[in-house]
Amino acid sequence: MIDLSDIDTLIFDCDGTLLNTPPIYALAWTKGFQETGKQMPREWFMARAGMSDHVLMDAFEGDFKVRIPSRARAIEAMRREFFTNIADLKEIATVAQIARSNHGTRQLAVASGGARPIVEACLKATHLFDLFDRIVTIEDVAHPKPAPDLFLKAAQLLNTAPTRCFVFEDTQSGLDAAHAAGMRCIDVAQIIPPA
Repeated sequence: MIDLSDIDTLIFDCDGTLLNTPPIYALAWTKGFQETGKQMPREWFMARAGMSDHVLMDAFEGDFKVRIPSRARAIEAMRREFFTNIADLKEIATVAQIARSNHGTRQLAVASGGARPIVEACLKATHLFDLFDRIVTIEDVAHPKPAPDLFLKAAQLLNTAPTRCFVFEDTQSGLDAAHAAGMRCIDVAQIIPPA
């Protein structure tokens, strides 16, 4: 299993790691991109799940050669649709259990490329919010993953050296960010039992 004997802080990505948000985001972004006149293929989104809003919009415009008339309206439409479906959100049990079992014995943080209102609402909807000492979101840093900013900010807020942090992630860009931050990490696909 995972050796955490010299670890003080566990840092969890949210989307696709702690919570099964990608299917809900796929529905929400379909609504968000509606003004472009281009239907977003679900598979396209699932291959990019975990990207921050603006990085995802850049990819959509580039891949489909369209322009999003108003990014603010696209985000607003996406969020409205996301919150409509938030009751369907499920935790990823194996990873959530790691957070629960370490609550009170290690510092816990969420470091997500998502927007704070959505990340916090998701954690509250799944009753995980109170487990975490800090929540760091895209609004708190200059650069999204694969830059190490989110993880370094979480470590800084919890006064922990990066070498004493362990990261749980589900994407290559997140794993690259953890490595760039000098933190050990695991791809949660290695610990989640097959469905």
